[in-house]
Amino acid sequence: MTGSSSSPGSGSRPAGGSPLRRLEGPAGNGLGGAEMAAIALGALWLLAAVGFYVLAPEDTGLSQWADLITSVLAVVLPLAMLWVAASAARSARVMREESEQLQAAIDGLRQSYLAQAQQHAAVAETSVAKRLEEIAEATRKTETALATFHTSRRANPLRPAIPAEAAEMTAAEQGSLALGTQAADTVPPLPAEQFIRALNFPETAEDEEGFAALRAALRDRKAAQVIQAAQDVLTLLSQDGIYMDDLRPDMARPEIWRQFGQGARGRAVAALGGVRDRTSLALTAARMKQDPIFRDAAHHFLRRFDQMFADFEAEATDGEISALGNTRTARAFMLLGRVAGTFD
Repeated sequence: MTGSSSSPGSGSRPAGGSPLRRLEGPAGNGLGGAEMAAIALGALWLLAAVGFYVLAPEDTGLSQWADLITSVLAVVLPLAMLWVAASAARSARVMREESEQLQAAIDGLRQSYLAQAQQHAAVAETSVAKRLEEIAEATRKTETALATFHTSRRANPLRPAIPAEAAEMTAAEQGSLALGTQAADTVPPLPAEQFIRALNFPETAEDEEGFAALRAALRDRKAAQVIQAAQDVLTLLSQDGIYMDDLRPDMARPEIWRQFGQGARGRAVAALGGVRDRTSLALTAARMKQDPIFRDAAHHFLRRFDQMFADFEAEATDGEISALGNTRTARAFMLLGRVAGTFD
């Protein structure tokens, strides 16, 4: 039967390496030099012993049995010693040849392993480089998307922070406050309900109740200061697409607001920072760091709100405090207060 199988004497070739030397039996299974020398010496000894006993005169002083035993021992013992030495030499030669073959096989396996390791390392390096390129590309896409999102919020505000009529009304009152203090002193105290409605600003251009509350609040000097500061920050926040109507903060209990009005700060009033919108917080924090005009307006608003609420809390009921906490002005305070670290 014909085939492509290799002959028994041919060496196998590992992938990526040189042919391995096959382990075989000792090349010389016949008689070696040591065995031939032992045979020759044994033959000489045997001839010498036979010649000695044949040619030697009879020794009548020894018995025949003792003579026979001595003769056997004299003949056999040297032969046995010679064969033991020859066997030891043969075993040493066989072990040396097998050790050489084993070393050759180990060298072949080492070369094969190194070749395969190099191939695997090259493949792994290519895979890692490809993966790193994919990660870098994904990072670039993410950065591009974030930049586009941030730019769209800044460049394309969808709506004004408050109705234009309310902004114009507040701007007109800003010029009269500096000169018309005598008339403002004669204005009766502003009802809490009207003041709270003014802090929320008119909902639309048709919100007559909201405009009426705003007009009344702008005639009160302290209330006007807070409303004007709130209008400034609401307008600046709308440039980044941040509107108080979109925020849904966690509402704090009235007693927490009262602690704030009485001077508590930090973690004792941390519940007031209920704004959780990460986008609004991140954009506001970035604007606070980069825009000095916005930063000054924000700190001015926080001071005005602090002063206003300290007076408002002393006479307001829990229901009125809860209503004030749900206005646009209060939401702006929660957002800016958390960014400025008021509740840390």
